[in-house]
Amino acid sequence: MIGGALFKIAFDALQANKLRSSLTLLGVMIGVTSVMTIISALEGMAQSVEDDLSRLGPSTFFVQKIGMAMSHEEFLKKMKRKPIEAETVELIEETCDLVEKISPRAFNRASIKYKDKSLRSVLVGAATYNYIDIVDIEVAQGRFHSYEDDIYRKQVVFIGNEIKKEFFSNIDPIGKTIKIGNSSYTVIGLAKEMGATFGESQDNFVLIPLSAYTKQFGTPRRGLSLVIKANSVADLPDAMDQVRVVLRAQRHVPFNEDDDFDILTADSILEVLNSITKIIRMGLIGISSISVVVGGIVVMNIMMVAVSERTREIGIRKALGAKQIHILIQFLFESLLVTFIGGFIGVLAGFIIAKALLVSNFGMEISPSVLAISIGFGISTVIGLVFGIYPAMKAAKLDPIKALSYE
Repeated sequence: MIGGALFKIAFDALQANKLRSSLTLLGVMIGVTSVMTIISALEGMAQSVEDDLSRLGPSTFFVQKIGMAMSHEEFLKKMKRKPIEAETVELIEETCDLVEKISPRAFNRASIKYKDKSLRSVLVGAATYNYIDIVDIEVAQGRFHSYEDDIYRKQVVFIGNEIKKEFFSNIDPIGKTIKIGNSSYTVIGLAKEMGATFGESQDNFVLIPLSAYTKQFGTPRRGLSLVIKANSVADLPDAMDQVRVVLRAQRHVPFNEDDDFDILTADSILEVLNSITKIIRMGLIGISSISVVVGGIVVMNIMMVAVSERTREIGIRKALGAKQIHILIQFLFESLLVTFIGGFIGVLAGFIIAKALLVSNFGMEISPSVLAISIGFGISTVIGLVFGIYPAMKAAKLDPIKALSYE
């Protein structure tokens, strides 16, 4: 009963001053929208990266000459490392019993052609036949290259969905011949569409057997990178240690020196990315929070005007027996109601803006998260409480005699 009465009084007060209420809602809405947009966009980008890394699988790790470099000096230092060669693959297969599968990889960029159509700077990846069993690339049509394709250096190619759209939009790509650089390859398979990350399409690639790659492009100048799958998730740390020992021994790394190669997992990559973007995230949220403070000041000023205009009403309520706590709750409830409505609109608008920005600029899809929604409504509630408490206390402490004589 009391809650219903408070709601009716608050709603009637807001309805009686539509312009003032609209301005208050606008102030809160702008503040919550700005914060919600930033949080939703950051969450969406982080989730997209996490989804892409999840394709690697929880028991998969990489070995590379250069994994990540946090500075230009560190990058230049890592550039001096020896490349990882094919002999390393055989050594790991023979000595590391916790390694289930290993696939060496190499990358290049080249122009590809089909009849009179061409694409420039397409990612040309090369790997062994078991690569598809290690990373989560799904076959939409046809097949991935086989062990025999590897052994006999067959010039076959597995293409991404974007290549299919550009060259074979209305026809079956399987069996067609495309040119990678100056060499002809037969299309044997099509990958399932993977979408984009940070606006970069993940479907603009071709994959060929590593033996065919070395035949056309020669031995990779920067060496190979290794994609390795441990026997199980539980064996992952020990499998990484086994590989590290083998590599250090093969590369004659002294016991008192750091590795001259990088070992990465999906979690370690995500951890580094989060640490790099942490300051940026905090800065963006901090800047957007300024609008929250401005919105709160708007709420407080307008509630002070409301208290001043309704001084006689407060006096009459007190004369009829209303206590300070009743007046305090009444005005605080009005402040919370207007900020809650503004917060609801702000949460909705913030998510829509973030989704539009990510889809249009980066091709990322996001869904509303509990965290973002909770923060949005939490901010609106805090605005109502913090910036509404002073006007509510001022109204509650009014002397009823002076309030009744107020003109």
